[in-house]
Amino acid sequence: MRNAEASPVESVDRALLLVLLMRSEGPVSVKAAAEHLNVAPSTAHRLLSALAFRGFAVQDRERRYREGPVLSERSAETFSVQMLRENARPALMALHQAVGETVQLMVLRGGNIVFVDGVESQATLRVGMRVGDQMPAFVSAGGKAMLAQLSNVELEELYRSGLPSWPTGRIDSLATLKRSMTKIRRAEFGTNFEETEQGVIGLGVSINDAAGKPIAALTTATPSIRFTRDDMPDYVAALRAAAADVEERLQKPPH
Repeated sequence: MRNAEASPVESVDRALLLVLLMRSEGPVSVKAAAEHLNVAPSTAHRLLSALAFRGFAVQDRERRYREGPVLSERSAETFSVQMLRENARPALMALHQAVGETVQLMVLRGGNIVFVDGVESQATLRVGMRVGDQMPAFVSAGGKAMLAQLSNVELEELYRSGLPSWPTGRIDSLATLKRSMTKIRRAEFGTNFEETEQGVIGLGVSINDAAGKPIAALTTATPSIRFTRDDMPDYVAALRAAAADVEERLQKPPH
């Protein structure tokens, strides 16, 4: 094992190797990082701490390190929107047929979500599609589902300038956001009870990559006058099935 001080160039190379390791293998312990680099644990710890300080890594509850917000907030951008739409379209159609309501596809862009596709309900009273619109992620069911895939440290980095206001939003502080994310992580789906706008109820599930990072989200949007909580189990089951279908399609190697 090499214990000598590395040159600046070698230190940068080692740090980049750790970034690649976290990206390919997921959470990495100090011991695993040291073995991967063939260095002392103290050296690996110093490199991981430096990556964490700059936002390239975060430490989880088990004291392992994984990709931080500098890398993960661009996770959705590794897939082009066009590629995402093509792979998600069959699932969107199936979801629409299952619930009979407007369903939408969105991606995370910093602390906001952007609607990129959808299928609108045919009912006379319906929620319109919002393709191209942006709003804070923490007011949308799908946005919340994606934010819940991030750690509290990543949330702090994402909203380090504070949470933007939204006319019908209910989450108005980082502390409230963290509490909400804890509940969503347990439930494994997000909710929006008239938080994006009055009269609309939304449910959302995150679409994740192989490392568990959010790529996009699927949501249902129902007029509040027609929504009942008895519908939730069926809607959530349909959302989960649709999200799993998209994840499987995205992970297939291109022909």
